[in-house]
Amino acid sequence: METRRLATFVRIVDVGSLTRAADVLHIAQPALSQQINALEADLGQRLLTRSKQGVEPTEAGAALYRHAQVILKQLDDAVAEVALLGREVAGQVFVGLAPYSTANLIALPLVEAVRARYPHILLRVIDNFGLVLSEAMMTGRLHLAILYDSGPVKGLVFERLITEELVLVCAADAPVAGDAVPIEALTELPLMLPSPLHTIRKAINLAFDTAGIQPQVLAELESVGLMGQAVSAGLCATVLPRSVADRLTNGSALRQIRIAPGIEVHLSLGTPSSLPLSRAAECVRDLLRHVVAATLLDAR
Repeated sequence: METRRLATFVRIVDVGSLTRAADVLHIAQPALSQQINALEADLGQRLLTRSKQGVEPTEAGAALYRHAQVILKQLDDAVAEVALLGREVAGQVFVGLAPYSTANLIALPLVEAVRARYPHILLRVIDNFGLVLSEAMMTGRLHLAILYDSGPVKGLVFERLITEELVLVCAADAPVAGDAVPIEALTELPLMLPSPLHTIRKAINLAFDTAGIQPQVLAELESVGLMGQAVSAGLCATVLPRSVADRLTNGSALRQIRIAPGIEVHLSLGTPSSLPLSRAAECVRDLLRHVVAATLLDAR
């Protein structure tokens, strides 16, 4: 099986159209169709469903697409590493940062550290990933990620960095008194929270389930900035890691209040267990540990 055909197949799925893929790849559409036909013949499976709206992968095509992304990425890493063997470390490294996390504090220090130590590494930091970060690592879209983990995940290795407490963030005039609020009292407040896929939301839901209560969830947001605006406007309250709450409440009229009993989440460095890291990714991982120690732990 030719990797060129795999790359063509991935691009077609990405753009969702043979015509657009032909334009992007500068290949005549009949030649593009021949490559896909040959790939389907090699595998004995129909890979694409064609319609007037474009093309979509079949079940077999979706499986090939996931594996092809990993194969092509590993091939790129191998070519880059072999070509630069004995020279300075170079290549692309994709790092994911979980939304609603302290991890965003390390983005700039990490970029600066990589630039200073490994000027030929192209660092790509993604802090608003459309997919779940753990899945992105397992499919090869990310080399590393700083994310909240809720326990073992097959195919990933977690290196725990810090444990954070979740706190209530509310407007100054919210009907909450004292230094700590019982979790039962949160049912009286309209809340905006991360989506159910987010580990922070899972920890919150578990705490509510344990207490035998249900929250009033008005909306689910994946933007810390938008969340802060909503709370400032008096639309809701929210529950966030203390370090994120510190940034939102600093210099504002917002308050942060401890929740009793406490809710904790664990911030970890995640790497895929089945996909070897490139030399460049290993170097960034080692730098990342130092940046975390210097930035996140000192910030506490």
